[in-house]
Amino acid sequence: MTNFTEEQKKQETTMEKYVEVYNYTNKILDLIEKQEISTEEAEWVTRQTVDNFRDHVNPGFLSYRKSVTKDGQFAAVEWKDSGLNCFMDVNGKEYIDCLGGFGIYNVGHGHPKVKQAVFNQMNRQALHSQDLLDPLRAMLAKILADITPGDLKYAFFANSGTEAVEAALKLAKMHSDRTTFIATTRAFHGKSLGSLSGTAKGVFRKPFLPMIPGFRHVHFGDIEMMRKTMEVCAMVGEDVAAVIIEPIQGEGGVNLPPEAYLKQLRELCDQYGALLIFDEVQTGMGRTGKMFCCEHYGVVPDILCLAKAFGGGIMPAGAIVATEEVFKSFFPNPFMHTTTFGGNPLACAAAIATFNVLIEENLPARAAEMGEFMLKGLREAADEHGDKVLEIRGMGLLIGIEFHNDEIGYEVSKGLFDKGILVAGTLINAKTIRIEPPLTITIEQAERVIAEFRNVLAQIRV
Repeated sequence: MTNFTEEQKKQETTMEKYVEVYNYTNKILDLIEKQEISTEEAEWVTRQTVDNFRDHVNPGFLSYRKSVTKDGQFAAVEWKDSGLNCFMDVNGKEYIDCLGGFGIYNVGHGHPKVKQAVFNQMNRQALHSQDLLDPLRAMLAKILADITPGDLKYAFFANSGTEAVEAALKLAKMHSDRTTFIATTRAFHGKSLGSLSGTAKGVFRKPFLPMIPGFRHVHFGDIEMMRKTMEVCAMVGEDVAAVIIEPIQGEGGVNLPPEAYLKQLRELCDQYGALLIFDEVQTGMGRTGKMFCCEHYGVVPDILCLAKAFGGGIMPAGAIVATEEVFKSFFPNPFMHTTTFGGNPLACAAAIATFNVLIEENLPARAAEMGEFMLKGLREAADEHGDKVLEIRGMGLLIGIEFHNDEIGYEVSKGLFDKGILVAGTLINAKTIRIEPPLTITIEQAERVIAEFRNVLAQIRV
């Protein structure tokens, strides 16, 4: 009788929890449905967000985010898009997005054509059975074969940049019996264990050592160090399977390679029989002024990694594209590397629509034009502040502003944020903040960013 009573109490407690969660989810769903919310509702959302980040997500974010007050009681909580190039917080303040979700909003926030493609596909079929052939995956693979440079031909789809890098590394391993990989200093390739082995920042790596064996790092842009490393690897019987590199480093601080570096790297890989993997997760999809950054340098990799903007700012999506010679390693058993959600119909619809928009609106060329305009304006604004700004560099609308120390970079980021402009530092090089707006940013918005940057620099004391 006692056990029965205890079991009843457990069931009652469980039902009470279910009722509580059900009511909570109803309240959230009602808020999601609304186009506008009241002041009281905005306060509830803010309080819930701060409390739940502290208690259930990670309290570290509350001390990291520049939008959170020092006592942690108030935060600018992101709520909705506001046109292609802006978003609003829950209290209705608008921000020009110069972070672009770390590069996902190349075609803007909620581009109507991408959004409609996803809605249309969702109304037809959101996910697929996994057993029949799914048409959009096949069609998107053809688009990638047609639009990527050189003889890249076969595609594998993933959900993120990290997953794309993992697929590239596994494909490179299957292509040969080699196990040595070379990456570069200040590289960022992701944080899963394989991709983290290529990432360069020690603070991300140390807690998870040892990494996947066989990875070496050389200085980015130093072709002689790369040459000697590959030579030594060959001499000691540890021939290089692949070199993985970002054509322009994003998280490393928007670092451009020396002019001939990537061509020389291609020649070195050919000489030593190594594959060349370009991680274009951040630089691809028109960001640097061409559809793919490698086109600026006239170099075709053996494997190309894509993600971030690949899903049009609507869906998480990633991909690798490889030559037939390399990809055929996956032919005998296509189940050697798989993913449940990679290449799902919604993500493929978003990616197909994204390429359509990039071409229709000529956004790669627009990135080149607007990037030149913003680089010139930002450099002019920094002319009298050499004690604060070390360098402004970039290509297209991937721009880095490097300061003399982290503290100046944070103060500039915070000052711009207070003025309604979102920028952020880079994960590997904290002294550098990025300017990475949607490729649809207007001249007027760009002028405002430049003007506020000038104003904020003038107010900072070093």
